[in-house]
Amino acid sequence: MVLLSGPNVAGNEWKYVKDCLDTGWVSSVGSYVTQFENMVAEYAGCKYGVATSNGTSALHIALMLAGVERGDLVITPNVTFIATVNSIRYTGADPVLVDVNPGSWQMDLDLLEEWLSNETTLNAKGERVHTASNRVVRAILPVHVLGNMGDVDRLLQIAEKYNLAVVEDSTEALGSYYKGKHAGSFGLMGCFSFNGNKIITTGGGGVIVTNNEELAKKAKHLTTQAKSDPFEYIHDEVGYNYRLVNVLAAMGVAQMELLPSFVQRKKEIDAFYRKSFSGLADFSFQEVSADVDPNCWLFTFRTKHQKELLRVLNERKLQSRPFWVPMNQLRMFEKDIYVTKADLSNEIYQECLSIPCSTNITEEELNRVAETVKEVVGH
Repeated sequence: MVLLSGPNVAGNEWKYVKDCLDTGWVSSVGSYVTQFENMVAEYAGCKYGVATSNGTSALHIALMLAGVERGDLVITPNVTFIATVNSIRYTGADPVLVDVNPGSWQMDLDLLEEWLSNETTLNAKGERVHTASNRVVRAILPVHVLGNMGDVDRLLQIAEKYNLAVVEDSTEALGSYYKGKHAGSFGLMGCFSFNGNKIITTGGGGVIVTNNEELAKKAKHLTTQAKSDPFEYIHDEVGYNYRLVNVLAAMGVAQMELLPSFVQRKKEIDAFYRKSFSGLADFSFQEVSADVDPNCWLFTFRTKHQKELLRVLNERKLQSRPFWVPMNQLRMFEKDIYVTKADLSNEIYQECLSIPCSTNITEEELNRVAETVKEVVGH
């Protein structure tokens, strides 16, 4: 099987993990955790990093620290992996799902601003409130879908105008930049994921990045069970067992050393596929703004041949996957607010698929994938 986006263990992973095993530092206390936090934060252009057990837990804690409370509303795109919306529900809040831009597949900011202007007001506390439900709209959780980025400047202007906190779901965007500034460094906090299919992996794991020292300290406190005494088991609030363990952080340190080469390889794969499919009818690719330098994490394209391509590619052991089911179509979120005019989310879902683009994919495998796609479309 040629994997869709598999891990590439090609550096010091064995050496650093062995060091953890040899020294016995395998749990959530150990030097590799701190080193990994610092490496990710520095790479993202932020002062502080807090490692977590996965990207979802990072989002949960970040939303809590942004002030999201039970009963609030949080704005997020309708096209995303479910972890984004689950993390909102973990806080007791509900999502406001916004349809996406047909080209970039990022949250449609025209729709967002129109909804905020027409459907919300200010209450006596200066909070932005959804008029129909009288619920506070507390934050925006943008998602840098597939490592691409939208108009971040405008997003921040909207957030400031309507007094909304911004937490970035940058889980797919390690190595992506907007106007030379790294994803995750624009809002109060940014969150990364290191699941096995991400551009680098710790098997599981996440990191919260921020430039706010107080938020970083609070995040570390909450993710370590809110233990307030170094000796006694005294906890000063409800905390979470969300810390990344040292043995996985060791793998992360080794992967971070390889990240620049991984980003370069992803860009080469993206360029190869775009060139290979450029002459095919009824094909479109994710649009990337001139302001964005993406990490090209997952190669995804749009075609009416989606279902046939998925069948043939997977039959030939070229692992390919459909896009995520839009959040408004899942039963847990079908009654939440969906801001849309044309339901472009569903069109993208029905026509998009992702094809093999691991950083260690061979040229022969790339050509097999490309030729299979062209064969199916030709028929």
